[in-house]
Amino acid sequence: MTAAAGLPAASDETSKNEGDVAEHVVLNVAETSGREAYEEIAAQSGIHVFDTSVTQRKSLGELRPTPGADVLEEPLWWVHYPWRHALVRVLGPAAFRLLRLDRNRNKITASEQNALSELRVGVVGLSVGHAVAHTLAIEGLCGELRLADFDELDLSNLNRVPASLFDLDVNKSVVASRRIAELDPYLSVVEFQDGLTPETIDSFLDGLDIVIDECDSLDAKLTLRENARRRGIPVIMETSDGGILDVERFDVEPDRPLLHGLLGDLDASALRDITPEQKAPLAARILDPAKLTPRMLASVPEIGKTLSTWPQLGSDVALGGASVAAVVRSFGLGNPPSSGRVRINLDAHIAAIEDLRAEA
Repeated sequence: MTAAAGLPAASDETSKNEGDVAEHVVLNVAETSGREAYEEIAAQSGIHVFDTSVTQRKSLGELRPTPGADVLEEPLWWVHYPWRHALVRVLGPAAFRLLRLDRNRNKITASEQNALSELRVGVVGLSVGHAVAHTLAIEGLCGELRLADFDELDLSNLNRVPASLFDLDVNKSVVASRRIAELDPYLSVVEFQDGLTPETIDSFLDGLDIVIDECDSLDAKLTLRENARRRGIPVIMETSDGGILDVERFDVEPDRPLLHGLLGDLDASALRDITPEQKAPLAARILDPAKLTPRMLASVPEIGKTLSTWPQLGSDVALGGASVAAVVRSFGLGNPPSSGRVRINLDAHIAAIEDLRAEA
């Protein structure tokens, strides 16, 4: 979560790991509180200072059309990244946003970008969800992100989560939040490090425009949808095998069955005490085994035997980030899709490549 300008970073109690401070701090040194906080941090031993403000301002001045004087002359800010032991000098909020998102134009117009900045989006599950959240942030598709995951990053996650060895054993929502903060320190990101629980689900969902489901637990998926449907929040889910993309428009279909009705009348309470073996056929009903990719289909019976868990590729996860971002963008621009499912299977598309050479 972005700390307010001039306020101290959160204490270590906000993280599950001692020494892992989740929040960064944006410092408006034009204000007394921000200047004093900056001076205190800058005086600390081992703080690294990065200042590329000259080139940032040069690039700002080269934009077309030329920004107004209020933007060109906006005071510079500083950002404190405790996990990097660093202070970074950046353009002020208006100038920073204008320059960072300039290359979006006119695939996204300035007025559309402003509309997108009003969206509040929640992401549950920060393995696949990390790629989703970062893509939303990098494209400027929301003004607030809420990230929920109780788990910590493991070395085995690094085949698909764009993190690093320095992030191991850190809560996954913190890892994603830090990466986004290093991209855009002004974007509001709220972490739910205990995941979605009966105590946190209301605060996670309240006021959201869209929720994205990338969690593994089947009962959690149903719990999330039960609560989203009650609030009229649409749910997007991307399942990386074969690029399965689901949209459930609870915002316009308040009685829509959960997960397209693929599980019948089952609700979350019916799944909490069943075994993984009992859940497997239910998961198959959602994904439709007849349409799984051949290698995933062959892998399923090996899970727990020769495979630790189901396989996932980084390229599939990256595609999921792009496809979910496209749906979120369509919501923000006022032309969202209807409820349903589409498969964006790159292997199938690549296999269908045609030669474009003109016939002799």
